[in-house]
Amino acid sequence: MSALLLSTPLLGMINVWEVFITTDAVGQAVIALLAVFSIFAWATMIGKYSELKKLRELNFAFERKLAQEKHILDLPDTLRNRRDIPYADLLADAIEAYWRAAAIGKEKGDDQIRSRLEHAENAIQRALARQSLRYEASMIILASLVSGAPFMGLFGTVWGVMEAFHAVAVEQSASIQALAPHISAALMTTIAGLTVAIPSVFGYNLLLGNVKTMITELENYASNLADRIELEAK
Repeated sequence: MSALLLSTPLLGMINVWEVFITTDAVGQAVIALLAVFSIFAWATMIGKYSELKKLRELNFAFERKLAQEKHILDLPDTLRNRRDIPYADLLADAIEAYWRAAAIGKEKGDDQIRSRLEHAENAIQRALARQSLRYEASMIILASLVSGAPFMGLFGTVWGVMEAFHAVAVEQSASIQALAPHISAALMTTIAGLTVAIPSVFGYNLLLGNVKTMITELENYASNLADRIELEAK
């Protein structure tokens, strides 16, 4: 954003900084706020992309390691209690629920396999919902920037146009020389809004696609995990 404001080659012979100086206090405040939003949007997109990429790599590595285990109900804590890995989090909740149901059943003298499996499946579903929310975290921020930035730019433009016509009325001159600087300053807020919104919408769609893919992979893993626990419990 700052590069856009300070560079002239992108806009031909227009001196962007001069136009920015011409803008009134409201327009400058809008542009400055949009510049902050632009930095925040890029930081969010880059951070979220890195987070999802890392989580996916951890998930696949854990799944490969788990596939080598013949019994998952008696896994050591070093392999099971890795809450930072979504797949491991589902496994830990499922095994804890399974053995907790077994302990309660023995105390009541009604220890049934079906009861253990139901508790394990419920725990998997709760963990699945929790990890899905983890995947979707920060997406609402990008969605807000995508929808809100153009409106902020439009607000600045409408305000600038209003100021331009007010200046014409005060100066009692409707010449293009008197009106053009004010209109250029007003339109600059629209450019600022689009500078935030355009990269954000592409980044949001890319990240949303990754999130949907990873949630589907998580659901498939949860189903396979439930099947393995059921087969091993019998």
